[in-house]
Amino acid sequence: METREQETRESVVGGLRIAWDGRVLEPRPWTAAQAEWLAELSPQAPEGPALELCSGAGHIGLLLQRLTGRDLVMVDANPVACEFAAANAAAAGLAPEVRNGWMDEVLAPDERFALVCADPPWVPRAEITRYPQDPELAIDGGPDGLDVAALCVALIDRHLADGGHAVLQLGTAEQVDALLAANPPQRLRLDGVRTFERGVLAHLATDGREVS
Repeated sequence: METREQETRESVVGGLRIAWDGRVLEPRPWTAAQAEWLAELSPQAPEGPALELCSGAGHIGLLLQRLTGRDLVMVDANPVACEFAAANAAAAGLAPEVRNGWMDEVLAPDERFALVCADPPWVPRAEITRYPQDPELAIDGGPDGLDVAALCVALIDRHLADGGHAVLQLGTAEQVDALLAANPPQRLRLDGVRTFERGVLAHLATDGREVS
């Protein structure tokens, strides 16, 4: 008999029907705002593909691809999440490239992306027991909740094209400040934070310098 963790469920995010199960973080409808913000910024960005880091079931990246028409690369360390992302893309008539692996290992050094969305786990490790319905891999952000987010910022700093835009999802505005203070990027500036009931979105843009 199928266990609850393997029972396929469905969420609707930005009009997309997204399948998932208990091994993947439940797609929250509010996160459509991340794709919508990047879609607003897309006309200002250079030509080129979009990138989604920590894609999960793929809802944010797929909505971004539908809204912008850009090619898309989706990355997640969880092979189950990548399977759902690929299946959800096919169901929506979209064709992103889905890469399973650690994000700092599956991106080539010379790859550049015009838009980046990053959805890292941001719950401090001591607090993940407050969310028993969520898989640990999808929410455990390390001791301060910022370990994976710091890697996301480092990769955005390296792989965001000059003139490109990124939107990073975290839990609070205080986390955004702490993250950038502890891990100051070389090329990025913070261009705004939008607060929602379940989290915050931070807009990062390049300052025009390339990373050597």
